[in-house]
Amino acid sequence: MGRLARSAVVPLAVGALLVTPVASAQERTAAPTTGFEQTDGSRWTTPEEETEFLQAVDEASQQVSVEQIGKTKQDRPLRLVRVGARGARTAVLFTCSQHGDEPSGREACLSTIRDLGLSEDPEVRKFLSTTSVLFVPNANPDGNVANTRGNADGVDINRDHIALNTPEAQAVAEVIRDERPDVVHDLHEYGAKPPYYVKDLLALWPRNLNAAEGVHDESERLSEEYVRPAVEDTGFSTGIYGIWTDPETGEPVKQVAGDGQERILRNTIGVKNALGLLVETRVDPLTDEEKADPAVNNRRRVDSHRTGVAATLRMMSERRAEIATATATARQAGLLGQGPIYFDGADNEAPSQVDENPPCAYGLTADQFGAVRDKLDLHGVRSTPGPDGGRVVPMRQEARSLVALLLDSRAQFHIAEGRPLSC
Repeated sequence: MGRLARSAVVPLAVGALLVTPVASAQERTAAPTTGFEQTDGSRWTTPEEETEFLQAVDEASQQVSVEQIGKTKQDRPLRLVRVGARGARTAVLFTCSQHGDEPSGREACLSTIRDLGLSEDPEVRKFLSTTSVLFVPNANPDGNVANTRGNADGVDINRDHIALNTPEAQAVAEVIRDERPDVVHDLHEYGAKPPYYVKDLLALWPRNLNAAEGVHDESERLSEEYVRPAVEDTGFSTGIYGIWTDPETGEPVKQVAGDGQERILRNTIGVKNALGLLVETRVDPLTDEEKADPAVNNRRRVDSHRTGVAATLRMMSERRAEIATATATARQAGLLGQGPIYFDGADNEAPSQVDENPPCAYGLTADQFGAVRDKLDLHGVRSTPGPDGGRVVPMRQEARSLVALLLDSRAQFHIAEGRPLSC
């Protein structure tokens, strides 16, 4: 099947239904469009156009609400867009373009917000009545304007989901804490390495070993049984992120990325007991058509992301009960204090540091607690009063392994060296 000609005609599938996007010239005059769509992919939507677009969609749809959840160092707004029910029993979060020089995810999220929010299909409306579909449509506004990977301070936001030093990562953490999404789908782009690393779209689940078995398995299912097959069905090629493959046999050659670092969002969310998925489209033009016309390459990048987003929504529709069971079981295990803590390793790499009998809690001095109090709060980690004005952080809480990764000196990215306490 050939590649679709323009992002405006890529349908969004939710279960057995289609969310029909803006397609004809008449429809384009009746519904808000992005700068990307108005130019047929020849340039990216500007910040001003993004603001106007989201405001127009918000005003046009009772299904859509837009709120500011923070601001960047350069005073640009960080927004959360909700499509569907507030406080629904199921929630999915799409984080879009954490890296400012990876714009296609942002474009896919913007057009998806409109197509879901303005849909009059009864099945779409039914889906939205029981689901909060959340978007951080521009997760790095300063980087987007500067066309840089990092934020205004040059920090890679996707390496900050444990330390929470950036306003961008703090905003995402607050959304995860308050909205408790069952799934977080993170949209990125990558650079090709011909002939081994050239797929149109790559995906990867949480590899961190502290992700509960059910959460890990459902996340892998999301990648391997939903997102990648759906993308391939629309004519795009797919692979596993971080794995070079032999161009003739398709067999793995080596792993170049995609480890189990807990500070990366797809891993952080697994540690926080929800499904996670990293999705990356290829930046580089490889076909003669893409090389001759950058807009063709841009549309391919956005189209493949839109298809991946639709596949995640379809899994949310079809496996709602199974996803809820996986996340609830993981949270209950944390409350019961069950299982070892892994300080390294991944689902494809044996750990070297495992604590089979973790501490009952971690003690923090008053000064230590004062330095990390806000971060613990953003992570949703609770504590109780301790001696001499300090605090005790119990391990028996939903995100149990997160406590150790934040406060144990053995954890690579810990934010404080808590004192291990026995029961």
